[in-house]
Amino acid sequence: MTLACPECEGPVRLAEPVRMSEIAQCADCSSELEVIGLDPVTLELAPEIEEDWGE
Repeated sequence: MTLACPECEGPVRLAEPVRMSEIAQCADCSSELEVIGLDPVTLELAPEIEEDWGE
């Protein structure tokens, strides 16, 4: 399955079956994307992993 990157509109290929919270990477802009919906399949930028600094 191929979708458009929400950041640059480049093609993003996903292996089927697509799963919620699956992470993909855009070949054009290298953005990490997360599957946030399955019907229809929807992508958005994956959240950045932040350090908690001991909190």
